[in-house]
Amino acid sequence: MKVVVVGCTHAGTAAVEQILKKHPETEVTVYEREDNIAFLSCGIALYLGRIVNNLEDMFYADPTTLEGYGAKVRMKHNVLKIDSKGKKIVVQDLQTQEIFEDTYDKLIMTTGSEVGIPPIGGMDNPRVLMCKSYDQAKKIYESALNYPSIAIVGAGYVGVELAESYANTVHEVTLIQSRDQILNNYVDDGLSETIIDKLKEHDVKVRLGERVAEIEDGDQLTIKTKSGNAYKADLVIVCTGFFANTDLLRGQVQMDGYGALLVNDYMQTSDPDIYGAGDSCVVKFNPTGEIKYIPLASQAVRQGTLAGINVFGDIRKYMGTQATTAMEIFGYTLAETGITYKKAIAGGINADFVVFHDYYRPAYMPTTEMLTIYLVYDKDSRRVIGAQLFSKHEVAQSANAISICIQNKNTIDDLAFVDMLFQPNYDNPFNYLNLVAQQAIAKEDDE
Repeated sequence: MKVVVVGCTHAGTAAVEQILKKHPETEVTVYEREDNIAFLSCGIALYLGRIVNNLEDMFYADPTTLEGYGAKVRMKHNVLKIDSKGKKIVVQDLQTQEIFEDTYDKLIMTTGSEVGIPPIGGMDNPRVLMCKSYDQAKKIYESALNYPSIAIVGAGYVGVELAESYANTVHEVTLIQSRDQILNNYVDDGLSETIIDKLKEHDVKVRLGERVAEIEDGDQLTIKTKSGNAYKADLVIVCTGFFANTDLLRGQVQMDGYGALLVNDYMQTSDPDIYGAGDSCVVKFNPTGEIKYIPLASQAVRQGTLAGINVFGDIRKYMGTQATTAMEIFGYTLAETGITYKKAIAGGINADFVVFHDYYRPAYMPTTEMLTIYLVYDKDSRRVIGAQLFSKHEVAQSANAISICIQNKNTIDDLAFVDMLFQPNYDNPFNYLNLVAQQAIAKEDDE
């Protein structure tokens, strides 16, 4: 069988490795328009914050890795056209400019996502930068060395991580967000306020409810907002989200309203010989059962691996996602999974939440840390549908535990009494996940 993989970051790399480990006789050709593969864009903030010294360390594979498995890897090759009916593609070698055709039996689209360019005047200014790719990260790093003041537009994950990185490297930082909270896809208002307080403690200026209209040139850039305010900075980094890079298949397979590929449980598009994985695709969001676009590296790797399995038949189903993520911010861990209370209510779910705030282990231990947990649940079914955790203690793995609960449709009653270890080094006789669920039960019983 001849498999062509278009695009090769997380999902593409995972698909190629899976195919050739299990079926080394398969003819696999990879077409990638960049000169690198497998770049961890989620590590950019670590590099910009001087925690990781070499940006090149953010590559976890290279073309020789895949060639070692037996793939033909064509770097700096841009796929210009896909003919799904004829099972052909048109490719340009970006170094020689030669244009040629290739054919496939199965096609895996792992073309990822692009940074969304918002309708803001002045986006073409060389001191206005985007943040996702290796080349963009290098440009940001080099530019920031020369400029003491940085404005970041957008306070999602990338924006907040960059704000923390630059605050730690003694830059003057302004974080501008169009909504009334930061991290609105991940946390509820209370934790948003907590994290804003941490940013302000490190001299980050947080400006909420400010939609940027224009960026004017000058000795310093002037960031003008629709509410009439203006902010000054030497450098602007725009982090306003991503969109699926799927133009090659437009009109040939089914997509959602945002252009992301619709795939079934086996990562097949509406064309049974074309598979999709990673940021180019939708996901099934288990807390609500909705089909959504949620680009994350973790699910790109899973989807890519499943595409590599299922090109040989409907073998292993995709389980969906809880969109579980975590970040470190000023020595604290923020971890979350599932849906926020605010989004659950907006989506018509009869939801409620409780907030647990206590030490993670007994006070008689030499040290302990306070932790905060928001647990979101469906009042009708009592199912756990989301959680947010914040502490200096490592709580990322606890978010993984709640993710499993959501995946398995566990209730607050299940979580309250599920077996968890007790050892004073780690927790109390009831683990804090038990305790927050018991708090939810008490709240329901009181009503």
